[in-house]
Amino acid sequence: MTGTLLAARGAVVVGGSRGIGRAVAEKLAACGAGVVVNGREQEAVDDAVAAITGSGGRAVGLAGAAGTEETAAALMAACRQEYGSVDVLINCAGVAEPAGSSILSITSAEFHELLDAHLGTVFHTCRAAAPIMAEQRHGAIVNSGSVASLGDYGGTGYPAGKGAVNALTLAMASELAEYGVRANVICPGAKTRLSTGADYEQHIRDLHARGLLDEFTMAASLAPAPAGYVAPLYAYLASDLASSVTGAVFVASGGFVGRFDRPAPAVLGYRDHQHSAPWSIADLHTMVTGG
Repeated sequence: MTGTLLAARGAVVVGGSRGIGRAVAEKLAACGAGVVVNGREQEAVDDAVAAITGSGGRAVGLAGAAGTEETAAALMAACRQEYGSVDVLINCAGVAEPAGSSILSITSAEFHELLDAHLGTVFHTCRAAAPIMAEQRHGAIVNSGSVASLGDYGGTGYPAGKGAVNALTLAMASELAEYGVRANVICPGAKTRLSTGADYEQHIRDLHARGLLDEFTMAASLAPAPAGYVAPLYAYLASDLASSVTGAVFVASGGFVGRFDRPAPAVLGYRDHQHSAPWSIADLHTMVTGG
């Protein structure tokens, strides 16, 4: 089944020239899809395309920052011209938080650069792909979020951007369901250039020392599995096997695969506002703290 799972499908993989994105592009091609590989650097894009075609897969490359309207549109046009349709959009592009970055030190320019790299790229590519998929009455979008959006790793623009990717994807899933278009999120963990090196390792140890990461999470963050372990989940969500799966946020790292429950409020208290006064501050303190 693997070689034909995505046969006759056209797929755009943003950030597909390196790391997780490259592993995903290679997996989609191995499943039969024709892939448009995108990345910022032409040499890396060419290398990824050569690896796919050299293995018997179908791939073309288009270098450029997908966080612009022009590049996003060009990616969809290339996919339609080469493969006849845009059936799959995968967003894997990302940049790391600056070393030592926190709300105490990050500049406005750095923060907005991080938002543009993550949320902006997802917005522009989804905005370009969604009308095509809606007209076709089918399509699958898989965006990359991060468990960093929970705040456990600190930071600023990276967790903010990834959290916004989660929210935007869930909203798109609701809006596009009537057109047969699905949208899901994967929060991946894998060994890439962003998760290796002395600076990264020191950052993880510093987070542990500050009490933000427990021993298990620190160990897992310092020894992530290769990107090939998370790529199959992207291929699955892109395929018709997942035709009933939309609006979900998954996490995958090494041999672990999980799905986040949809957030729901736990009731702390209730009053009928038509017959009761607003909660007092003392009442609220008791409800929130139990004290």
